[in-house]
Amino acid sequence: MTIFDELKARGLLAQLTDEEEIKELINAGKATFYIGFDPTADSLHVGHFMALCLMKRLQMAGNKPIALIGGGTGMVGDPSGRSDMRTMMTKEMIDHNCECFKKQMSRFIDFSEGKALMVNNAEWLLDLNYIEFLREIGPHFSVNRMLTAECYRQRMEKGLSFLEFNYMLMQSYDFYELFLRYGCNMQFGGDDQWSNMLGGTELIRRKLGKDAYAMTITLLLNSEGKKMGKTQKGAVWLDPNKTSPFEFYQYWRNVADADVLKCIRMLTFLPLEQIEEMDGWEGSQLNQAKEILAYELTKLVHGEEEAQRAKESARALFSAGVAAEMPTTELTGEDFTEDAIDMISVLCKAGLVQSRSEGRRAIEQGGVTLENEKVTDVRASFGKEIFMGEGAIVKRGKKNFRRVILK
Repeated sequence: MTIFDELKARGLLAQLTDEEEIKELINAGKATFYIGFDPTADSLHVGHFMALCLMKRLQMAGNKPIALIGGGTGMVGDPSGRSDMRTMMTKEMIDHNCECFKKQMSRFIDFSEGKALMVNNAEWLLDLNYIEFLREIGPHFSVNRMLTAECYRQRMEKGLSFLEFNYMLMQSYDFYELFLRYGCNMQFGGDDQWSNMLGGTELIRRKLGKDAYAMTITLLLNSEGKKMGKTQKGAVWLDPNKTSPFEFYQYWRNVADADVLKCIRMLTFLPLEQIEEMDGWEGSQLNQAKEILAYELTKLVHGEEEAQRAKESARALFSAGVAAEMPTTELTGEDFTEDAIDMISVLCKAGLVQSRSEGRRAIEQGGVTLENEKVTDVRASFGKEIFMGEGAIVKRGKKNFRRVILK
């Protein structure tokens, strides 16, 4: 099976501008392609996971990835998928986030000996002369056509700023610059980026002629992939200081039954033949599939040792043992009133509920346990002793838990 056929079989490709040319380049290992990452935080999250895995797959097949860090576009903010305007960041914040991205990407991509590039679009965007940019790039874009793009249409009701309106031109200009500087002949992105990506392909061909070799591919379900990175408690980060390896493992261990094989197919590097054998799995076998998914992805991000520790800790937890790597919440003496703390406060402190009313409902519905004992009284309080030493395990439902310890 060729790499192109494998990408299709794994459900990764959606729309292509020049399928036969793309297939030929990828299979021959002659694609120089880029994927962009706007540095809106100091860590990548699982919403970036699909793009990182794709870059790794293509590099393993001999193609050359360019990780484009949006130090310039980050000063504007992408309106795609947004109902409001992004918070403006300072240059110092963006530079810091870019450095954090570099470290994390190196776990997926081999940047040695020219095998891949990491480029910051601040190199060409921050020094642009506005009038020259308008004259050189502006004539190649139709405002009427831009306004039909989904990334703009969904913002029109609440108001689209002129700042954000420039984003499509800037992203298109990125591809143009990468083509000129590094021979980048292909770009990948989420399905919500299709209009922006087409803008880049068309800009190259209009300015340099139809023979200019520039193509686009979008990733199927990449927008869904971004949603994978969000939970009720916030983002699931690749930085172990933000999301521990154990929490990362548990996130994938708890995916919905309907999604587990899809995630294994798209995100792991297990052979397709092995994955096809899992297609008929159901019931308890799906739990085994979830363990495989969680282990493989934790190994990819945090290494085999951390993945094994997370797996063992998860099994220990659900067999009523003590999990060494369980996420922990620390209490202080100030959290207690007359040497006691009520159960709702424990749930709030542990981040298992977002409000006291939610905590009250969780207890009333019978979904809260402390040290494997169900708590049914919303007024229940506990003394300091239960949280001393190794602490106490608090669960909400079957999948949400914390070790709560008094320091």
